[in-house]
Amino acid sequence: MQVAITCRHGEISGDFRDYMSRKSEKLLHYFERVQSAQVTLDFEGDRVRVEMLVDAEHKHDFVTHHEMSADDVGPCFDQVLAKMEQQIRKYKEKLTDHRRDKPLSKVIGDGLDSDVEESENSE
Repeated sequence: MQVAITCRHGEISGDFRDYMSRKSEKLLHYFERVQSAQVTLDFEGDRVRVEMLVDAEHKHDFVTHHEMSADDVGPCFDQVLAKMEQQIRKYKEKLTDHRRDKPLSKVIGDGLDSDVEESENSE
């Protein structure tokens, strides 16, 4: 997986870049088709905005962002990563939802039978 980290109007240390790369690569645990991630840190005055774009093979692009004070770049990145993990988990769950295989007539039939029984009991 390719991880690109860019900074606007500021810089971060090499250690923090390595930390962000390692953490971003853990997205593969949630969805193995993730091809690349792009993390952008935008320093504006006393605020920092972290944005993450994730590209999955033959799938949608995922986008998250979070904004905090400039002192909290680490926690801000962790928030963005948590949001991205949640998005990817929900998307994968939607793809592998096995409940979609149930026939609709059986679900409707169960509901109709209970309605018929209730009407018979009330008479």
